[in-house]
Amino acid sequence: MQLYPSSLAALIEALKKLPGIGSKTAQRLAIHLLHAPKGEAEGLARAILETREKIFFCSVCGNLTDKDPCELCQDERRDQFLLCVVEWPRDIIAFERTREFSGVYHVLHGALSPMDGIGPDDLKINELLQRVSKDKDSIKEMEVVIATNPNVEGEATALYLAQLLRPLVGKVTRIAHGLPVGGDLEFADTATLSRSLLERREI
Repeated sequence: MQLYPSSLAALIEALKKLPGIGSKTAQRLAIHLLHAPKGEAEGLARAILETREKIFFCSVCGNLTDKDPCELCQDERRDQFLLCVVEWPRDIIAFERTREFSGVYHVLHGALSPMDGIGPDDLKINELLQRVSKDKDSIKEMEVVIATNPNVEGEATALYLAQLLRPLVGKVTRIAHGLPVGGDLEFADTATLSRSLLERREI
């Protein structure tokens, strides 16, 4: 026996696919949307569709944007010779909240994970190498800060990138381990992230 009408059951199943949403939360959200004013539900649906249509990845850094290049890449006040490599666009938001980093970013869109079949070709590593190699005259002035997550995949990615980048740029550093091992940058507090940037080490 089906507990909910088919359309409501379909909505619950769709909500369950969102990260961090289990069965009970999906049911509560679905029921909330049923009781909400029609305009609220339509506004949510419209916002989802518009986001899917208008948001894409910056051709320079790989961040989420609605213009190309993104605002961070276009900002002439940022230090172009200080490049922070992160796993996901959400990590950029975490660093920007600290107000400690004045450079630019590069998003890998993941980390090396052989167990999951994710190798170098599945990440934006070639784009990173092309980016740092673009300006031959000033490349030795560049510092690349590797800010992958402090877990097994993030550490493996950091070591792999360091080997590739050391012959190309002036300095390769790794954010300090004020961050808990196995944690995600997204959930770190701003003070911890600030400290990790200030106490980064060369690798």
